[in-house]
Order: sequence, then C-alpha cells, then structure tokens
Amino acid sequence: MTGFAEGARRLAGVAGWLLGWRPEEFWRATPAELAAVLGAALGEDAVEAGVDGGELARLMGVMPD
Repeated sequence: MTGFAEGARRLAGVAGWLLGWRPEEFWRATPAELAAVLGAALGEDAVEAGVDGGELARLMGVMPD
C-alpha cells in the first residue's frame, strides 16, 4: 500500500489504539473532528508540530503493522 490508503490505514490504527475508536467511528469522523480529538489527547502543540523522525520510529516499533 502507498499514499492515501497506507496513511489512512495507519491513522485508523492510531485512532483505535489511542482513542479506542472502532473502524466505523474512524471512517465517520471528518478530518477536522479527528484533528480536534487528537489535539485534545496529545496537546495542541503536538498536532501542530507533527511527528519527528524519532517519534515516528518509536511509533513504528510499537505498532509494526
């Protein structure tokens, strides 16, 4: 998988792991709703700043699929 499909699959996994969302809850949410929930869960600065390489590597180690 590449592009949108891969990004959506990973984001759905994060939403399930971090937020406890089932797949249908993820797919019903708008991007703005997802950003708002992640901003509240992680802190607004974390969402604005994105993920750096070290954090991405850590997350990939925790969720290798």
